[in-house]
Amino acid sequence: MRFTGTKNYIATEDLTVAVNAAIVLERPLLIKGEPGTGKTVLAEEIANALSAPLMTWHIKSTTKAQQGLYEYDAVSRLRDSQLGDARVSDIGNYIKRGKLWDAFSAPERPVLLIDEIDKADIEFPNDLLLELDRMEFHVYETGQTVRAAKRPVVIITSNNEKELPDAFLRRCFFHYIRFPDKETMERIIEVHFPGIKKRLVEEALRIFFEVREAPGLKKKPSTSELLDWLKLLLNEDISAETLRERDPRKLIPPLHGALLKNEQDVHLFERLAFLNRRGS
Repeated sequence: MRFTGTKNYIATEDLTVAVNAAIVLERPLLIKGEPGTGKTVLAEEIANALSAPLMTWHIKSTTKAQQGLYEYDAVSRLRDSQLGDARVSDIGNYIKRGKLWDAFSAPERPVLLIDEIDKADIEFPNDLLLELDRMEFHVYETGQTVRAAKRPVVIITSNNEKELPDAFLRRCFFHYIRFPDKETMERIIEVHFPGIKKRLVEEALRIFFEVREAPGLKKKPSTSELLDWLKLLLNEDISAETLRERDPRKLIPPLHGALLKNEQDVHLFERLAFLNRRGS
C-alpha cells in the first residue's frame, strides 16, 4: 500500500512521505495545518488511492472516546424488559457499534479518519491511547474482545485549537501541511478548474496573497476560500483585466465575501482604503 497522490489531490513530496511512513509504521498519522488546507480531504483521497473503504468519525466538543468504541443503551433495555420484549435476553441488541469497532471488524483494510480531534476535551486523546496502540478493546457487557482483523490506516486531523497530550503524540507520526506556495496553488487550481485562463489565475493569486499578507488580518483566507472566490469570478465573468485595473484605493477585492469571513477584517480593509484615499 503506497500513496502517491491522486488526480484530484495535489500532494507535496513531504506529505506523501509522511503518509507512507505512517502506513509502514502502522501508526496514526496526525495532520495539522491551517483550516481549509485539505486535511480532511486527504483521508478521502488516501482511501481512493488505496482502494480502501473510508470510515469517518467527526469529533465535536461533546464527543466522548467511548462513543468511538461502542455505546450500551441500558434505558432501552429497561423499557423493553418492562414491556416483556424478548429482545432483552440478548444484551447485544442494545450495543451500538462505534467507528473504531466498524474499522476493526472491516473485511478490507480501511482508512479511518478521526476528524478535528482537538475539538474534544483534553482527556479524549488519552482515552484512546490503548485502543489505537493495540488496535483492540473489550466490551464489558458481552465479555468479548474486538480486535482489528486488518490494522486500519488511521488519519487524525487537528486545527491546533488546543495542545494534545505528549503520550498521544508519541504514538503518532506527525505532519504539518504548510500553506501552498504560488506554484503548488496553481496546480491545485488547475485540478479544480481545468483550462482556466492563466492571466485570471495570475491576477487572482496576486490579490489573494496580498490579502493574506495584510498586517492585522484576523483570519487569513484559505485554499478552499480561494477556490470559492475563483468560482464566483468565473460565474460573474470577471476578467483578469478587471482585477488588474481595479482602483488601488479600493483595497477590498471584488466578491470579497468569499475571502474575508468576519467584520473585523472587512473593517481593516475599509480603514486601509480610507488611509489610501487620504494619502492620494
